[in-house]
Amino acid sequence: MRELRNLDLNLLKAFDALMDEKSVSKAAQRLSVTQPAMSGILQRLRDSFNDPLFVRVQRGIVPTNRALELRQPIKQLLQSAEQLLQPKLFDPQTAELTLTIACTDYALRAVISPFLAVLKQRAPKIKVAILAINEQNLQSQLEQGVVDFGLVTPDFSAPDIHSKDLYQEQYVCALRKDHPVAQQGSISLEQFCRLEQALVSYQGGSFSGATDKALAKLGLTRNVTVSVQNFIVMPEFLANSDLLAVVPKRLVENLANIHYFEPPLQIDGFTKTLVWHERTHRDPAYRWLRELMAEVC
Repeated sequence: MRELRNLDLNLLKAFDALMDEKSVSKAAQRLSVTQPAMSGILQRLRDSFNDPLFVRVQRGIVPTNRALELRQPIKQLLQSAEQLLQPKLFDPQTAELTLTIACTDYALRAVISPFLAVLKQRAPKIKVAILAINEQNLQSQLEQGVVDFGLVTPDFSAPDIHSKDLYQEQYVCALRKDHPVAQQGSISLEQFCRLEQALVSYQGGSFSGATDKALAKLGLTRNVTVSVQNFIVMPEFLANSDLLAVVPKRLVENLANIHYFEPPLQIDGFTKTLVWHERTHRDPAYRWLRELMAEVC
């Protein structure tokens, strides 16, 4: 019994050349080897298949019946091998895959919502699954393929993780459109500290955040009376109360019932960053999806 492990697959390319050229010298030219080397390759082919394969005639060589039987299977095998070496083509209009993204509720509104609007036009068959992000588990989720993309801040880093900054976010003061303060256009720092406010605490229960750190440097505090655990409900809270909130601009900039303006003090913003694992880094589909998200942002 002859076994595949004993067959040098490079010999099959030589067989194909010999079959096409019907000449040892021409096959040697085609493979860029010397004629003696080609003769040696032919002998190895004969040993592998236990058949002469090609016999000499007045002009060149002719295949044996065994060689004729092998011709098409070997050509198909070589074509399949060539296809394996070619980069996978990606057509957004016909592509079918499921993209899984881990993000905060803020990123859901600021990034995912506009991203989906464009994605459904350009790649209608791609499905998108959104998971609540847990940065402690994100590295293993990316490694294991549970998550394809993560939307984080630049503080996140891990081995074999690639990243791309999507945009720089700034904080604004937001309140309902018909709030008395909305007519002023801006407010003083004193009025800002006095107004009743709400904030988002992802850990839950905290009444202090980035704004309070900035105020503390000035020896000031503000009047925070409402603490919620996510950003999604904040616009509704503001629209139905006299509360003011310091929120990322992209959360409220397109809401008809919300007025926003610059805070009366400097509050450091943040960068929203897209991360992904090495396993999808060179995949044409995921590269296209990353580029589309960056374009939308």
